Amino acid sequence: MDDASMPRLPAGVRLQEDKVRGGWTLLGPERVFQLDEIAVEILKRCTGEASLAAIEKDLAKTFDAEVDEICGDVREFLTGMVEKGMVVL
Repeated sequence: MDDASMPRLPAGVRLQEDKVRGGWTLLGPERVFQLDEIAVEILKRCTGEASLAAIEKDLAKTFDAEVDEICGDVREFLTGMVEKGMVVL
């Protein structure tokens, strides 16, 4: 995964707010993931229109953090989601 990667949700996967239970879920074929606030913020930016570097920069601005501090966590999370077939690059 490099800075120019353009992460997005593949066909059949969607981010959905669970208004009954509260919180957000990532729904895919035969899979459901309950998400924490940070995961939701990362996935909301995975539209295929922003590079990984741009997503990290935007998250750093949103959470008032240094890009270097968050990029490892963002890449680790997205790598896991790619391995599970819930995000494509």
